[in-house]
Amino acid sequence: MAVVSAAIFAGILLSSLAEIRDTRWFWRRIKTTPFQWLLCFPLGTRPAGRVFFWSYAFYLSRFLHLLRTFFAILRRRPLALARLFSHSALVCMSFLWLEFSQSFQVVAILSATLAHVVVFGYRFWVGVGLPVAGRGGAVSCFPVAVVVWQVALLGCDLVCHLGVLLLHLFKGGCNGIGAWVFNSVLNAALLVLFVDFHVKRKGLPLDDDYGSVHCHRTNNSGSSEPNKEQ
Repeated sequence: MAVVSAAIFAGILLSSLAEIRDTRWFWRRIKTTPFQWLLCFPLGTRPAGRVFFWSYAFYLSRFLHLLRTFFAILRRRPLALARLFSHSALVCMSFLWLEFSQSFQVVAILSATLAHVVVFGYRFWVGVGLPVAGRGGAVSCFPVAVVVWQVALLGCDLVCHLGVLLLHLFKGGCNGIGAWVFNSVLNAALLVLFVDFHVKRKGLPLDDDYGSVHCHRTNNSGSSEPNKEQ
């Protein structure tokens, strides 16, 4: 998952930069900027080209998350159904991005894939027994930092959603705004579940992509051992 997410992140980043370079002349005519394009696709945008190729790749990667969730359900892990809702909502949103050429999807894919690279890369690092940060008995709580990362991404997404709304109202409209509204409703539902877990601190996290809040105590030899405190 880390490698797939890294490939999608690099692909859509480079494709977006190339798209900005090749269509800058057209945007000057309609008085828009690259930043506005990232948030608000012009009306009439079709789901074709290099950017949407990587958007489709991101959509397919969502089914890998669903497969992991079905295994969690078969193992009767706590909150597996909540994770199923979370992953199913992400599949639905990714489909809407493609079907209606929805605005804002480039920023959303970049932030999601970057988070997946960091989280899955860390989980692989720990899973194969490699040392984690910390010396002389220091405690490494990387998943706690991931929660902070999640909160920062949620705050950024809220600001960007407000930007999409303002651009739609004052710049002549954004493509796929109907799908964007439905997407915002799903995001609000996911935000409620996220806050409900992290405020009450019950059970496992909503989405095990981001890992449980387990600390690792690093001994003098550099190896890490799970700390029982959570």
